[in-house]
Amino acid sequence: MSIPTVGGPGYHIGVEEFEGFVAAAIGDVDLAGKSVCLIIPDDTRGCPMPRILRAVYKAVAGKAASLTCIIALGTHEYMEPDEIALWAAGDPKADLGAVYPGMPIINHLWKDPEQLVDVGHISGERISELSGGRLDIGTDVLINKTVVEADVKIIVGPILPHEVVGISGGNKYFIPGCAAHELIDMTHWVGALITSAKMIGSPGTTPVRAMINEGAHLIPGEKYCLAFVVKAYSDELESASFGSPEDAWAEQAKVTAQTHIEYVDAPFKNVIAEIPQRYHDIWTAAKGFYKTEPAVADGGETILYAPHITTVSEAHPEIYEIGYHCRDYYVKQWDKFKDVPWGVLAHSTHARGAGSYDPETGVESCRLKLTFATQIPPEVCESINVGYRDPATIPALMEDPEFHVVTDAGEVLFRLASERPKS
Repeated sequence: MSIPTVGGPGYHIGVEEFEGFVAAAIGDVDLAGKSVCLIIPDDTRGCPMPRILRAVYKAVAGKAASLTCIIALGTHEYMEPDEIALWAAGDPKADLGAVYPGMPIINHLWKDPEQLVDVGHISGERISELSGGRLDIGTDVLINKTVVEADVKIIVGPILPHEVVGISGGNKYFIPGCAAHELIDMTHWVGALITSAKMIGSPGTTPVRAMINEGAHLIPGEKYCLAFVVKAYSDELESASFGSPEDAWAEQAKVTAQTHIEYVDAPFKNVIAEIPQRYHDIWTAAKGFYKTEPAVADGGETILYAPHITTVSEAHPEIYEIGYHCRDYYVKQWDKFKDVPWGVLAHSTHARGAGSYDPETGVESCRLKLTFATQIPPEVCESINVGYRDPATIPALMEDPEFHVVTDAGEVLFRLASERPKS
């Protein structure tokens, strides 16, 4: 079934062309007398959000009875008013009430139970089915109240390779984007059991996406998605689709698989991942590791170079207690770690990569060395099981041929050419 789509790999969608596409696509949706909720990513996603949000706002405002925009944080830290203004309007001092009259732009308040609504239950038996037998615990599906109560929900977000689900976007803006952390923890832990290196960039309905879709189907009301792909290392839109969250995602997943996965003939000995400003802590900046891990040689070092970062995570202090370890370190000591939030365990394993753990000797062997070149002190790095390098030394190290430098790290996935799917 074809859905409205514009552009494709390597195409440049102009401002007028994009606005026309959005107006026509959303114009076919009956919004009269209905409440509408737009769901957008936070500022850790690279895209020209002011341009995109303005186009969607113009297509919806004046037609719906009410309009709200919610930032799908998942369990990321809440955005401050000036950060929201910069993200949504391009100016931290912008008056959002003037830029988007009648449309409040609010955080998904995932820490507040009163802001969540139970939309149904997924049984342990069904979770087992969806996860390929990796998990058999049932869960209630708690979703942001504003999202649930809106008659029409429109997801507006980019599609990229992703460490937990394979390829991001679509219903992922509901779960984890607008969900309670319990369900987020479950999906992330299933991804961790599969491992980031195997999951990231995987096309189609992975076990984690199957769980996400199952939960999203319980959310009432009409659901649509404006899915798009931003050209790598730029803010240019190259493709967009509008339709159901499943269909729009599937169409754009094909594009990102072509434009955001770079295949290399030989593995990099070592990598310096230069982290952009949009990643505010290691919790988000770790994408610089996720996206390069599959292409680094055994025994290599990956340096997350981010002089602007001062903290591992504000929202998830547990990471300071457990540190960074491979999957088997936790799986083989499950009684010791099972009560740590599984989303934190998942982040830890994703950011440490492949490895093994021998419970008899207590020896952990990780495939790669992970190093932080940030403002996080060396003693903190040591306590969380990662290396430390002074950020001031990294510019000179970038000249060393033993290190491959990835600029604007975190969105393009690197894999070996031997892993390229057969056409």
